[in-house]
Amino acid sequence: MASNELKQEIRAALDNSTLARTLGNFCKTYPAKRENAYAGIDFEATRDQIREVKSYAADHVDEMIEEFTENCQKRGGVVFHAHSADEAMEWIRNLVKEKGVKSIVKSKSMASEEIHFNKILSDDGVLVQETDLGEFIIALEGNTPVHMVMPALHLNKEQVADLFTDYTKVKNEPIISEEVKTARRVMRDRFTHADMGVSGANVAVAETGTVFTMTNEGNGRMVGTLPKIHLYIFGIEKFVKSFKDAAPIFKALPRNGTAQRITSYISMYTGACDVVSDKDADTKEKKEFYAVILDDPGRRAILEDKEFRQIFDCIRCGACLDVCPAFALVGGHVYGSKVYTGGIGTLLSHFLVSEERAEQIQNVCLQCGRCKEVCGGHIPITDLIMRLREKSQAEHPNAVKKFALDAVTDRKLFHSMLRIASVAQAPFAKDKPMIRHLPMFLSGLTEGRSFPNIAKVPFRDLFPLIPQRIEGEQKGTIALFAGCLLDFVYTDLARDVIVDLNSIGYRVDFPMGQACCGSPAHSMGDIENAAKEAEINIEGMEAEKYDYIVSACPSCTHQLKSYPNYFEEGSEMWKRAKVLADKTFDFCKLFYDLGGLKETGDGKEMKVTYHDSCHLCRSLRVTEEQRALLKATKGVELVEMEDHDNCCGFGGSYSVLYPEISAPILAKKIENIRNTGADVVALDCPGCLMQIRGGLDARGLDNIKVKHTAEILAEKRGLI
Repeated sequence: MASNELKQEIRAALDNSTLARTLGNFCKTYPAKRENAYAGIDFEATRDQIREVKSYAADHVDEMIEEFTENCQKRGGVVFHAHSADEAMEWIRNLVKEKGVKSIVKSKSMASEEIHFNKILSDDGVLVQETDLGEFIIALEGNTPVHMVMPALHLNKEQVADLFTDYTKVKNEPIISEEVKTARRVMRDRFTHADMGVSGANVAVAETGTVFTMTNEGNGRMVGTLPKIHLYIFGIEKFVKSFKDAAPIFKALPRNGTAQRITSYISMYTGACDVVSDKDADTKEKKEFYAVILDDPGRRAILEDKEFRQIFDCIRCGACLDVCPAFALVGGHVYGSKVYTGGIGTLLSHFLVSEERAEQIQNVCLQCGRCKEVCGGHIPITDLIMRLREKSQAEHPNAVKKFALDAVTDRKLFHSMLRIASVAQAPFAKDKPMIRHLPMFLSGLTEGRSFPNIAKVPFRDLFPLIPQRIEGEQKGTIALFAGCLLDFVYTDLARDVIVDLNSIGYRVDFPMGQACCGSPAHSMGDIENAAKEAEINIEGMEAEKYDYIVSACPSCTHQLKSYPNYFEEGSEMWKRAKVLADKTFDFCKLFYDLGGLKETGDGKEMKVTYHDSCHLCRSLRVTEEQRALLKATKGVELVEMEDHDNCCGFGGSYSVLYPEISAPILAKKIENIRNTGADVVALDCPGCLMQIRGGLDARGLDNIKVKHTAEILAEKRGLI
């Protein structure tokens, strides 16, 4: 469950109109700009290269450290290999004291935030000045970054003007160009009087001892050139072997980070050098160079885990934040720690900042999977967040969640509870198909949407009564996995799946031993119950008896296909799980592949827009088959809505646990639907159906119908 503290943070973020406007606008326009920036570039090939070079460096990290140290020190640099944050800061404090440093200017260093660089040295009486414009602004605000790349995105120009006025004691007008001039005036004085410059690295090249910093602001280069001492602080994850290995990172980072083809500055520093201190006298003196490499227990813990070590492939571009529907609403002050933000920030925070904070925010992730599509390092971010949830549930089990999931896993108990609920809902249903208000702890089910009635008779009781009229010679037998929603809510949809498959020559069976697919348990990190449900369904579905297993719910399909992961490879249960997984298909994919694509239909006009569910389009990679089926249906006019593949905000239990976030995501989806002028919203996920139909009903938009593709095909082909 979300803590009260986190709930308060979420509410404060949602009430921040400036954050909603600035972050919302950026996240809305980012995908198209990013796509334009990648014109002529093969993104998939680029990120495959990044993963290859970063993985190589991670596999040889000790060699990288040794080689970088040797090459940097050959060129006059000094390298300190720190095994903890405390060790790093102790060495830095001694260096600052030894060199008599009184003033420091900084640029582009998230690693320094991990070790509390600013606070510790400020407490020692050293003036530490952030020089990146965004970092400078939030330092004045006394805040932390709202975004890893754009840290002050939550503030408008009026707020910045007020901060500058307080700091400079001179009235600042809310004109961006003038605010930049103010920052420049302040910074120039800091640069010229600074004793030390501190930078963070985007890349560290082992074979030359070179560090790279990419930036759009000239301050980064001033930090590295004006002070007599230059200190780099970076983690071992920034290593690559060679300049050639760094190339794909430079190609992806600006495009992913800010949708640019290249940043304004790419600066390289290799050890110490002689600089001209008096050009008239041609006097030269040594410019000192130091590098602190963070090699702490958290980073080693990442490396020791075969799955989590993929975190080292991160290039810190922030693209995962820019496409995340939850992040677009609440920003990094909620969905993040004081250093790292968003989905990747949750993973980094767990190992490098605060396990407690990571445990708080890991459930803010909707598991929609958009981050995986744009990640420059090809990291399965949502999958790794699931691993964190599993770890959290194992180490700090939530009694309420555990009780609920135990009940769902007990098939007979759960089904009995649903049958009881179908009767108990009467006072709330009031003889209507949708429930608009539920009390107390159930209120989240009806926040911004109506809730469907539980069927009076479950599908498992109706199945024996459904006549199966198979057209032509029977081609095979398919087992229907209904899942909870088709079995106990959308029973007509289950019937439609059957008649559709009958129409192309297949008989459909309904194995009575089936239970919940296990997706709710899996999504909450309860692997024990997820594995139990996998075993129940492997036994209950008896996949060996059938040609195919069909599901009309992509979440169930995805879960069934994951069953082999719960068992030891090669074991008897693993073999049976593999048979089930290999035979399981989502309805629209299977119907299309088995010959369901026909130009037929009643010809009655129906304007349809299509919503892509997250599991179907991102996990199962099915996007074209359902559209082909709809386009081939006579009378159907298919019009695409804006952001058709954006999440609807359902996310299973997410819409109950975080209705504050789910509701505005749904509101945006409904706005996009209405803008198409469509009569019908087609989709292939009963969870999305419940969410979108409920949202339309709550708004009184009864003129727009929401239907599963299987329903539309059955209706338009005259099968029901």
